[in-house]
Amino acid sequence: MPLVERVEHIYEPNPLACGQAVLAMLSGMDVKDIFELVKTEKETTLKDMKNALKALEIEFKENRVEVSKKSELPRVAMLSLETPKCWHWSLFFDGTFYDPEYGVLDDFPPSNRRYFWEIVG
Repeated sequence: MPLVERVEHIYEPNPLACGQAVLAMLSGMDVKDIFELVKTEKETTLKDMKNALKALEIEFKENRVEVSKKSELPRVAMLSLETPKCWHWSLFFDGTFYDPEYGVLDDFPPSNRRYFWEIVG
C-alpha cells in the first residue's frame, strides 16, 4: 500500500492509539485495520511502527533524527514527541502537523523532546 497523496486527519480512537492513528493517516487505511496489523489497540513501540510501515510498503529512513524547528523537517515525517504526559506519535506532512490528540496544527504539539523518521514513499 503506497503512501497517501493527501492526509485525512484522524483522532486517536482511544488515549493510547496515537501510533495506529498515524499509520492510518499515512496509509489511508481504517484505524481498526491498523489495530489488526499491529496487534494492539494500546501503545505502539518503535519496533511496532517500523514493522507496520514495512508491512504497508511505506518506505522510511531507519535513522532517528532530533528536531527542534519545523524548518528542519522533511516533506513527510513520523514524529516521536515527549509530551507532558507521555511519549506520543504524530505526523508531519507537507508543512502541516496532523496530530492524533491535538488535531491539525501549524507547529509542533506541546512537547519537550522531538525526534523524527523521514518517510520517503
